[in-house]
Amino acid sequence: MNRITLKQLRYFEALARHEHFGRAAEACAISQPALSVQMKELEDILGAPLVERGPRQVRLTGLGESLAARARGILRSVEELGDLARASHTALTGRLRLGVIPTVAPYLLPRLIKSLTLQYPALELRPREAITGRLIEELLEGRLDTAIVALPISEPALVEHRLFEEEFVLVRPVADADKPVPRPDSLREMRLLLLEEGHCFRDQALSFCKLSSSLPRDLMEGSSLSTLVQMVGAGIGVTLIPEMAVPVETLSAPVSVVRLPKPRPTRTIGMVWRKTSPLSSQFDEVARIVRGLEAAPDFELIR
Repeated sequence: MNRITLKQLRYFEALARHEHFGRAAEACAISQPALSVQMKELEDILGAPLVERGPRQVRLTGLGESLAARARGILRSVEELGDLARASHTALTGRLRLGVIPTVAPYLLPRLIKSLTLQYPALELRPREAITGRLIEELLEGRLDTAIVALPISEPALVEHRLFEEEFVLVRPVADADKPVPRPDSLREMRLLLLEEGHCFRDQALSFCKLSSSLPRDLMEGSSLSTLVQMVGAGIGVTLIPEMAVPVETLSAPVSVVRLPKPRPTRTIGMVWRKTSPLSSQFDEVARIVRGLEAAPDFELIR
């Protein structure tokens, strides 16, 4: 009897994740016919079908679902064997798959990549920007090494390492610059612009404004902080953004930025990784570099 190979498990895991032969083949950097051949061989070895093949999508059989869970665990363990070797090095080296949430990535990632590249030229950084839920899923499945997110995550399998805390600031049209700073309860009466569902920053802003249970009818949504700030500049409403976004997002928009009254809304940014990862000391070093980048503010708010 032929033996199952790691290559077949990787291909099958990709197929189980994408539920589509074309997308799975693209993710594995092989042709679709080659992927089909490998999956047929795997099914022949096991003596039963793993997927139901449809015209647009594939569905896992009962055996396929069981194998997908086992395959992810096996592949994750194999990855950690390689991490053990990397952990023996004193300097950061090799591949580092780093996830970052969208409300952090544009403002922190360019500086972090530059710093890591200068200090650790042997490091192969592979950044990935996605919302928190997707990053945590990929982290638990072994497709990411670590991620920078808003804490807490409260996932038992992950280590949470605090990096820094930052405030939310209010962005309003430049014509409102001389108006009194509104209190949180009055924000509920304004036309509030927020990120669309799925972004943790949206949930944090809603919580601060005490809008978690009942949303106002004129609440408007955007897909990015950049969109929200430009909408404010056009006079459509007001929004909250994290402090680190101010230098980038307000550069080309006619807006006023102001700190809110105390107690001011804040969020805690941190790094998370699997408790089983042997690379904890390397992640600690990345965390040290991130904290250094955020040690001093690089903008001045309008007050």
